[in-house]
Amino acid sequence: MQKIKELLATELKALEREFRVELPKEIKTAVAMGDLRENAEYHAALERQSYVKARIGQLRERLAALNTLNLDRLPHDRAGLGSRVTLLDLDNGAQMKYELVFPEVADLERGLISIASPIGKSLLNKQEGDEVTIRTPKGEKRFELLALVTIHGKDAS
Repeated sequence: MQKIKELLATELKALEREFRVELPKEIKTAVAMGDLRENAEYHAALERQSYVKARIGQLRERLAALNTLNLDRLPHDRAGLGSRVTLLDLDNGAQMKYELVFPEVADLERGLISIASPIGKSLLNKQEGDEVTIRTPKGEKRFELLALVTIHGKDAS
C-alpha cells in the first residue's frame, strides 16, 4: 500500500509543479505571440492546464482515500485489493499470476490488474478453488483460482 501511495504522491508532486510553474510560463509565452483566437500553443497550454488540474484533483482524492483505508476491512480469505492470485486457464491449461491494484498503478505487463477492470471485478471476493468466468472482447474465458495470497498474508510470504 505504501508503494502505491508513493507512486501517486510522486505523480502529484510533478503535476503540481507543472501546474504552478511550467504551464503559466507556456501560457505567458503563447499570449506574447499575439492573436489568441488562432494561437495553437495557447489553446494547447490551456487544454493541458485543464487536464492537469483535473488529474491533481483525482490524485488528491485517491491519496485521501488511501490514507483512510482500513486494511482490516479487506477480506482475509477472499480476493480483494492487494491480493495476489494464480489462475489456471481452463481452456488451454496456462497459468498466470496477477496482483489486484488500484487503476492508477495497473500494468498488465507487470501482472498488476486493476480492481476496476473486467478481470479484476471478476476476481473480487473469489476464493481458492473457485471457477471464474471473465468476459473479454474475444468472448468468455474460464479460469480456476489456484492460489490466493491476500494483502494480509503478503508479509508472511
